[in-house]
Amino acid sequence: FTISTCAGRGQVQYARAASLRKGALILCFCASCYLCLRHVMSSSPLSKKRRVSGSETKTGSHCSSSNSVRTELSHTPANGMAKNGNDAEIDEGLYSRQLYVLGHEAMKRMQISNILISGLRGLGVEIAKNVILGGVKSVTLHDQGVAEWKDLSSQFYLREEDLGKNRAEVSQLRLAELNSYVPVTSFTGALTNEYLTKFQVVVLTNSSLDEQIRIGDFCHSNGIKLIVADTRGLFGQLFCDFGEEMTMFDVNGEQPLSAMISMITKDSAGVVTCLDEARHGFESGDFVTFTEVQGMTELNGCDPVEIKTLGPYTFSICDTSSFSDYVRGGIVTQVKMPKTVAFKSLSSSMAEPEFMVTDFAKFDRPGQLHMGFQALHAFEKKHSRLPKPWSQSDADELVALAEEVNAAQSGSAKQEQLDQAIIKKLSCVAAGDLAPINAFIGGLAAQEAMKACTGKFMPIMQWLYFDALECLSEAEDAVLTEEECAPRNCRYDSQIAVFGSKLQELLAKQRYFLVGAGAIGCELLKNFAMMGLASGEGEVIVTDMDTIEKSNLNRQFLFRPWDVTKMKSETAAAAVKQMNPSIRITGHQNRVGTDTEKVYDDDFFESLDGVANALDNVDARMYMDRRCVYYCKPLLESGTLGTKGNVQVVIPFLTESYSSSQDPPEKSIPICTLKNFPNAIEHTLQWARDEFEGLFKQPAENALQYMTDPKFMERTLKLPGAQPLEVLEAVYKSLVTDKPRSWEDCVVWARNHWQCQYNNNIRQLLHNFPPDQLTSSGAPFWSGPKRCPHPLEFSTNNDLHMDYIMAAANLFAQSYGLPGSTERSALTKLLQDIKVPEFVPKSGIKIHVSDQELQNANASVDDSRLEELKTLLPSTEAASQFKLCPIDFEKDDETNFHMDFIVAASNLRAENYDIPPADRHKSKLIAGKIIPAIATTTAAVVGLVCLELLKIVQGHKKLESFKNGFMNLALPFFAFSEPIAAPKHKYYEIDWTLWDRFEVKGIQPNGEEMTLRQFLDYFKNEHKLEITMLSQGVSMLYSFFMPAAKLKERLDLPMTEIVTKVSKKKLGKHVKALVFELCCNDETEEDVEVPYVRYTIR
Repeated sequence: FTISTCAGRGQVQYARAASLRKGALILCFCASCYLCLRHVMSSSPLSKKRRVSGSETKTGSHCSSSNSVRTELSHTPANGMAKNGNDAEIDEGLYSRQLYVLGHEAMKRMQISNILISGLRGLGVEIAKNVILGGVKSVTLHDQGVAEWKDLSSQFYLREEDLGKNRAEVSQLRLAELNSYVPVTSFTGALTNEYLTKFQVVVLTNSSLDEQIRIGDFCHSNGIKLIVADTRGLFGQLFCDFGEEMTMFDVNGEQPLSAMISMITKDSAGVVTCLDEARHGFESGDFVTFTEVQGMTELNGCDPVEIKTLGPYTFSICDTSSFSDYVRGGIVTQVKMPKTVAFKSLSSSMAEPEFMVTDFAKFDRPGQLHMGFQALHAFEKKHSRLPKPWSQSDADELVALAEEVNAAQSGSAKQEQLDQAIIKKLSCVAAGDLAPINAFIGGLAAQEAMKACTGKFMPIMQWLYFDALECLSEAEDAVLTEEECAPRNCRYDSQIAVFGSKLQELLAKQRYFLVGAGAIGCELLKNFAMMGLASGEGEVIVTDMDTIEKSNLNRQFLFRPWDVTKMKSETAAAAVKQMNPSIRITGHQNRVGTDTEKVYDDDFFESLDGVANALDNVDARMYMDRRCVYYCKPLLESGTLGTKGNVQVVIPFLTESYSSSQDPPEKSIPICTLKNFPNAIEHTLQWARDEFEGLFKQPAENALQYMTDPKFMERTLKLPGAQPLEVLEAVYKSLVTDKPRSWEDCVVWARNHWQCQYNNNIRQLLHNFPPDQLTSSGAPFWSGPKRCPHPLEFSTNNDLHMDYIMAAANLFAQSYGLPGSTERSALTKLLQDIKVPEFVPKSGIKIHVSDQELQNANASVDDSRLEELKTLLPSTEAASQFKLCPIDFEKDDETNFHMDFIVAASNLRAENYDIPPADRHKSKLIAGKIIPAIATTTAAVVGLVCLELLKIVQGHKKLESFKNGFMNLALPFFAFSEPIAAPKHKYYEIDWTLWDRFEVKGIQPNGEEMTLRQFLDYFKNEHKLEITMLSQGVSMLYSFFMPAAKLKERLDLPMTEIVTKVSKKKLGKHVKALVFELCCNDETEEDVEVPYVRYTIR
């Protein structure tokens, strides 16, 4: 069979992101192979390719009212229209991270879409929450039922005091708070055909099959998109019908690829060869267009042309035999082509279903559940209830009904044989309603609703079934009783219906550490509260050092506009207490790391039952992973990048850890490319970021250290290469030559710096390498990736020039504590009076063409200039009177001139090199290293995380019970795999893994501490190992090649005394044990790999 590829391209896409876990297992599928790879994620966001303008270009020629009750949102705009649907402007401050996932065009389509969500139990409220955060025109909540105890297990906007009230009406006010741009109304009448015509998208949850078919037929024939979603205990169902013709403008959400051209042949199928710096990444069937081709200019700006790949650097296009000869240059850029998709109606698709497989280990499961869910509807229609939890008689009846449903099938839906065990499990848990399953299916359903509104990404075709039966007991003969799972009129009734009361008691006692209260953290806390985690003797400790910002509100749904500037952890903790007052939760504001080990010490970690990471950087993830391995605690790890997400579960003594895999080296931009030879907007943006740091932060920081740190000069002079000279030159400029005394001085500085960067330096570069320069081989110097620049001439009539001066002058003033100005007319007048020195090319200036040349040059130091600077710098007493303020780059403040400077600086340099400029939105993404994010992915990922949590709490021990999960909601693509077992090592006949260690008690029975000699003897006598090297952290305590005098000095010292002596650090009172790393020989004097040592001292 043929299955779409992981990233829609036929190869592994190396999505590098801090928010995605390292070592993710990516399953890649294509028509001819089944490939399973270890895919290691690094910490930087996805590298951005050039976007072709008009990426939604169509294929062109080749090389050429009722008796209802409605409650209106109190703060709807006065004109009654949603601001989103009435105003072309998009609040980029709010939707910032989502815009990088969907794009402006898709957001505008969402702003004219009215959505109806029917059924406000746990699944319905999850879908509503995600859709409202997304920013549609309006959302109408429909439900004719009232809140019951069983709803509280997953409906996070219902309270105990709401029992007996209409679910839609109660939920409406709380959901309306999520996004002031989206009017949210409630409706409690019947869903008549007339009423349905008000909506572009209809989402049905908890509807009868008869209702689904009636509404489905009407929607299909009237151009209304339909989504049907249901969850039954550990099972979920999703169906999509977007009409007979739905145009998808971007089926995978990836940035269009581009490559630089080195050759194009004249042939009936012209062959394009790309520069061998990187693979082009195209695949056969892609469409591309061309720019900047010299010679064969017929290709420039041509209609999108279909290609056939011939290799990693070559592909063929159309007939180029009649075109002009190719000379040099050119850029080929992928064009996203619209795709029309046809859907069957619900009634038609019931008999001839098309399944989206979520777990290839359960390839035949969708067909079985297709029958099972129909049987559930029949059971509910017959008995006006779902099967009782774990009732064997009801399970038998459901099996019989499923057999009847299957026998009545005549289409492809008919199963050769029903899996009665699966149908019985469905019956046993169908009355349950689990927050994690609702989070997963709700995230998917909300993303499908957005696809229906926007035509962005590929929809689910058309049925998706999901189950998490691995969450049930591992014992094959384990069967819960009706009594154990019967309702208790408590908020956990729907969870008890699936797992029984014993698990609920265990959940209440759990003590968990949640690291991070951002998007994933908020979703985790919501699920924890619904599940009853730490609702008894246990506790959830959540830490996050960040405060809430406006851009957080689009995904971090526990926060509201009035929470901006508050601490995330405390605000999130208070919000989930509202959802479930029984949860015991404490908010901290600490960063996790070595500097907080006094807080998160041995006692703290030893008291935990587990850790959940909700982090956005690899370093913190790896630190927490090390702590979990050391304390043998389970770790729940997850991450997202736009529509991509992953989950990894780390189980002590069973699985590998998060850090078991290594990052690939991150591809960096060569320094010489940044300094002299940029060819892409990414290069100019990185250059602008470096400019920002080098002008407004680093010089001020160095100058402050010079003024306040007596050892600054000594430390600086010890730096390698040319760094001492660079640092002291910057300090000298900051304190002497560049020091402004007024706003006018700042403007003069900015104007001169503009002249230097965008005129003088370019003219000097062209003086060294003229446009007609040839290399030693006779090839043009300015060819291939080297773009020949041209200098710019400053003009006060050029807005970009003025933007730069305004931003640079204000930032320069801020760095010296001077007042700035935003008066553009006054600035223009000032600039007219500034005389810029005439440029004179300098001879003898060496411009380095490669990083190796630059490295060699940096190795030499001008010692005379260094000595001169030491005498020229003002005394620290005199300098201490200066007021210097280093500026930390902040991308999300629209008033601080930071992004103004970056955009202007980058686009001016782009103009120098004839590189297409980037708007503020794209510049912010690249320069700010923003990780695209959307609420739907986060919800779905966290749902999977919490399913693994349920297994951990139950004490599952089998590797096959756990699931690492991977998804891309854009494609859509799902894959699940068993975690990788912890690799085994061996010395003698002893097997060990990363979870094992030597436990050594440092304090002997006589009360004295073990000496180094005794430590070495202990391993020789007890383990038959000769220690050849012993270290603690970065400190070498012992080695076989240690000088005899030093060895004699240390052998009879206590181990802790040696540690403090070598590391020159005292041991804190909170330290109960030390970690030693060993290199050992066995009795045959062969090197053997052994575990580390946990050396207990208290």
